[in-house]
Amino acid sequence: MQQKLLQHRLANGLVILGERMPWLESAAFTMMLPGGTCREPAGREGLAGLTLELSQRGAGALSSREIVERLDFLGVERSSHVSSFHTTMSMASMASVLEPTLEVAASILQSPHFPESELEEARQSALLELASIDDDPAQKCFKELKQLRFGDVFGRSALGSLEGLESVELDECVRFHADFCRPGGAVLALAGNFDWDRLLSAIESLFGAWSGSPSPEPGPVVSKPGVSHLQHDSQQTHIALAYDSVPYCDPEYYRGRGIVSILSDGMSSRLFTEVREKRGLVYAVSASSHSLKNCGSVLCYAGTTSNRAQETLEVTVDTIRAVSQGIDPDELSRLKSRVQTSLVMEQESSAARSSQIAYDWMTLGRVPSRQEVLQEIHALTCESLVQHFHSHPPRGWTLVTIGPEALEFSHAVSP
Repeated sequence: MQQKLLQHRLANGLVILGERMPWLESAAFTMMLPGGTCREPAGREGLAGLTLELSQRGAGALSSREIVERLDFLGVERSSHVSSFHTTMSMASMASVLEPTLEVAASILQSPHFPESELEEARQSALLELASIDDDPAQKCFKELKQLRFGDVFGRSALGSLEGLESVELDECVRFHADFCRPGGAVLALAGNFDWDRLLSAIESLFGAWSGSPSPEPGPVVSKPGVSHLQHDSQQTHIALAYDSVPYCDPEYYRGRGIVSILSDGMSSRLFTEVREKRGLVYAVSASSHSLKNCGSVLCYAGTTSNRAQETLEVTVDTIRAVSQGIDPDELSRLKSRVQTSLVMEQESSAARSSQIAYDWMTLGRVPSRQEVLQEIHALTCESLVQHFHSHPPRGWTLVTIGPEALEFSHAVSP
């Protein structure tokens, strides 16, 4: 089915994007704002997440409890989170209640109460979530990997830090919201079954009086090689590994992403087959693409027993580098089938589509159509993927391990 992206910009700068999916009974929206963790002042790590949480505890004419009751009554599925560069709020509902759902969101974004009585409860909840990663070494490993690789600003965790969360004051949350929750630089992406003209009229009424200019863009992201080990008395070792790749905005992105798919998507992927199935080295192994604006990386994880950790690391790196020796046509065929399946599934989810539209706009300044993505994937060949690998070989390695002993790793200082 031919896809058409609808677009409108309010006088206050808010970009509104829509894609009609009339075969669905649902509708969803994603509001993405430039207020991520990289905007937090030093020593206030966790401010962005705490601000987002408090902004939803009462807004406009609704108390905290009334917001929950209202959205539950409407049958709304919702989520919100902060990332390195953005704060995101998403809601999905039956198409018939999209407008009242947007009314609640408009109140949260424009007139939150920030009740002082809720601050300590929100803080304690955030501290408990932060503490929980000590029980999840894999998550902790990735948290430390991003901090080491991207530095103190761009490598911050959305969970914040103990010192940062304990230091945040209510007026700092209010100011952070005022500084970054603005229509300028924000995007509201909608997908599902809706009447575009009627919806624009409602959005103009709800968001037209909202004001605020875009915030200055943060500086470029630079990745850093390095090695770090966290001592942990255990019979397991957790390995988090990263190396340079092309970012989402790069014309070569789909080739780079295709290689990651061959390495890690599914039980027929190379890492699963070589590291787990053939050698039995791990209970979990994976790789994924990761982009921070101009900076692309591949992030890998392996969980293994400590006595096999060194071998696991070496086999993982060797498996990644073996892509240079060629790609089998069957691997390419599976890659293309997976992408086609994911695009078909996306057509059945208004929530997934609105989220993708918002991310594409914020990252690329445009929204590639499904047809464009399919053309990129269909154009991939075994030869073009190998050529890309030779042009962009794994380098700039960053390694973090958690376990009883540090591992030997020379790749962090040599290509």
